[in-house]
Amino acid sequence: MAKLYFSYSTMNAGKSTLLLQAAHNYRERGMTVLMYTCAAYADGPQGAISSRLGICEPAELYSDGDDLFQSIRDHLEADRIDCVFVDEAQCLTRKHVWQLARVADRLGIPVMCYGLRTDFRGELFAGSAELLSIADTLREIRTICFCGSKATMVVRKGADGLVVSDGDQVSAEKSDYISLCRKHWEEAIGHWPVNGPEDWLEVANPRPV
Repeated sequence: MAKLYFSYSTMNAGKSTLLLQAAHNYRERGMTVLMYTCAAYADGPQGAISSRLGICEPAELYSDGDDLFQSIRDHLEADRIDCVFVDEAQCLTRKHVWQLARVADRLGIPVMCYGLRTDFRGELFAGSAELLSIADTLREIRTICFCGSKATMVVRKGADGLVVSDGDQVSAEKSDYISLCRKHWEEAIGHWPVNGPEDWLEVANPRPV
């Protein structure tokens, strides 16, 4: 039985690189893959998945109102599909996730999703939350904080270089994000004073990173 997979991490952990490598492995064995990425991150009408190593592959774009099950079924009528890959899976809606689950369950095609688990506020993305709930296989892709501990959180920098605690959940500028461990994330957003009394601060004070 085909499965729905979710590989998640913070920023700069190499998610897109791993996706492109997995897709290459399928193609190397004569198989056909179909790739999707979020339209919110696209530079133009043509979608692409790119890694920080300079690898880039064309991909279909998806937006909030799209029916991914129907889109994949339409592609299947024209060509064989051995695996579906979805980048920026945190941007999926709950409906999208269930549509992808149906691709695995009804069409027998494995679906491999890659994305962030939480946003810069420490809250689960809707797509990630649904994938964590119903995906058959979960995998954490690890990276490290500047201190050497495992990075599990991200902060977002504003135009002034300071950490921000509000704004849109999705930003197209990936360079605005820094991956941190939980301890340093809490300090960066101002919930814990770096050099002060050990008390909880209700209001986050932006701090430079």
